[in-house]
Amino acid sequence: MTKGGRNAGRHYAGPTWEATDGSRVVGEVIANSPSTKPNSIAQLLLRAKATAGNGIFTHVQYIQRLNTVGGGAPSIVGCGKEQAGQQLRASYTADYAFYGAKH
Repeated sequence: MTKGGRNAGRHYAGPTWEATDGSRVVGEVIANSPSTKPNSIAQLLLRAKATAGNGIFTHVQYIQRLNTVGGGAPSIVGCGKEQAGQQLRASYTADYAFYGAKH
């Protein structure tokens, strides 16, 4: 996660966004729409289900994942015992917009 080319925090499972100022928001999906790009993950609308800290994410109420490129399920050859338990990752890019009450 960058802001003006600098690291402004991180994004990880939850889905969670955590800023370098210590604030954090955890989202829950309330709507999705297919990406306009082939083999790309869905665009999402999320509601903040939890926030923490005092900073940029403190008052976030909604999050949008937009302009997704990539991240679709990779093509795999075979689906047998040899592949059981394997984990595949798919890189993607997206724009995230955060909305909240003005304070």
